[in-house]
Amino acid sequence: MRCTVILLATVGLLGACRPAPERPADLIVFGRVWTGESAGPEARAIAIAGDRVLAVGSRREVGRYRGAQTRVLDNDGASVVPGFGDSHTHFVDGGFQLMSVDLRDAGSPAEFTRRIADFARRQPPGRWITGGDWDHELWPGAPLPRREWIDSVTPNNPVFVSRLDGHMGLANSVALRLARIARGTRAPAGGEVVRDAATGEPTGVLKDNAMDAIWGAIPERTEAELDSALATALRHAAELGVTTVHVMGSWGDLGALKRARARSALTARVYAFVPISTWRALADTVRASGRGDEWLYWGGVKGFMDGSLGSTTAAFFDPYLDAPASRGLFVNDSATMLRWIASADSAGLQVAVHAIGDRANAQLLDLYAEVARRNGARDRRFRDEHAQHLRARDIARFGQLGVMPAMQPYHAIDDGRWAWKRLDTLRLRGTYAFRSLVDARAPLAFGSDWTVAPLSPVLGLYAAVTRRTTDGVNPGGWFPEEKLPLGDALRAYTAGVARAGFQEGRVGVLRPGMLADLVLLDRDIFGMPAESLNAVRVRATVVGGRPVYERR
Repeated sequence: MRCTVILLATVGLLGACRPAPERPADLIVFGRVWTGESAGPEARAIAIAGDRVLAVGSRREVGRYRGAQTRVLDNDGASVVPGFGDSHTHFVDGGFQLMSVDLRDAGSPAEFTRRIADFARRQPPGRWITGGDWDHELWPGAPLPRREWIDSVTPNNPVFVSRLDGHMGLANSVALRLARIARGTRAPAGGEVVRDAATGEPTGVLKDNAMDAIWGAIPERTEAELDSALATALRHAAELGVTTVHVMGSWGDLGALKRARARSALTARVYAFVPISTWRALADTVRASGRGDEWLYWGGVKGFMDGSLGSTTAAFFDPYLDAPASRGLFVNDSATMLRWIASADSAGLQVAVHAIGDRANAQLLDLYAEVARRNGARDRRFRDEHAQHLRARDIARFGQLGVMPAMQPYHAIDDGRWAWKRLDTLRLRGTYAFRSLVDARAPLAFGSDWTVAPLSPVLGLYAAVTRRTTDGVNPGGWFPEEKLPLGDALRAYTAGVARAGFQEGRVGVLRPGMLADLVLLDRDIFGMPAESLNAVRVRATVVGGRPVYERR
């Protein structure tokens, strides 16, 4: 007989004498376990050996795996769920944003200016100020910002602060000069330089492809800066229970991720995407060095059809209500997108494409259908990133074509504050149509689009289940017929994300043999009102059998 000492996360040390198990667990977790399995989704305990789930079952069944060195996290009656995935992030940019000026909740132009002024005073002359994530829909009258608002408080620093959707930003006069944008500068195809109606001078606001001139003027970030931003983002993800992230990023981001993997510094699993225009380089990388491992893998490309609703650049069949001369814009023409998608797909790469407006989504589905016809049947898992505004006739096509909608629930409760200004009710009924897509057997995967929305999956669950807009105007839910049951929303954040990244055999459910990625929450989420889900917090995050975050 051997005495086992068990460390309980919430109640301290207990001693018990029992026979040693044949294969002792390194970690045992007790709680109300939601396994994600369609058959037998509930359990009370999980045993973990190394980085794998060893057993799932009752406290008594799993208790036999206790050994002398077993650590036990006891979550009592609160929920334990598979590690949350996020199917769409700008992860390294998120790290930079956490270290930059925060404009997301700046509620007025005066507050917008004040925060930039305070941040600029702490920066050395010449350093670019970026990030921001401002939302002009919070401001009375929703005016677009102007460079005059910030020129006097940023005389020594170039500034380009983005709207939270990333499809337009504000440059100060210093940045415009460096990017050589002036009164006579023509906007590129797929972009817009916003101009003063009286003078024709640029106001400082640039939309979509017009931002490229600014990005070209900003010095490339150093490896040290990228590594620091990634470390910051990983800490943030661990605190929120995010154990897998799909990163819609750059080759520089992939380099930072590879360096972190080489140092064994990743605390979340990462699926890295690069721009679709560079598909050939990625195909060469895959041929030369494979697709990575269970911590960092690649093989996906990301492209754009259109812009965003908030920037009035999403592509629609009909005009905007508040901009009747505009139906939005296409960032890339259909011939270019067809060529890129077909080429990447023929090279065995996974394709993910941003589509917001109903016209952009309809055209993307057409392109995917054509490429599948040309290239033949295979398990390709085309992805529609956002799938934000859909005509009723297109919803069924997702299931028919096997196209995966990678969606962001928080956008629904954020955009729902003001989308009625842009779109009529018929179009709004197809906005973030979660339930309709599930009913159409579309393989749904949830995420955040961080930094556009908060990274927190808990807030995403709240949004998907309640659809209560952040302004409190829709307590019963904005288009409540599109609410999801909590179990469906959880699957979209776990097994759905795993499937979207070809990882369903490794993560997404809690069963023996799977990688031991899981999250301990501080409440029983199935035993509480849905309206209170946004108050749930993460108690601990376990990745590969190792706690990477524990709330003190």
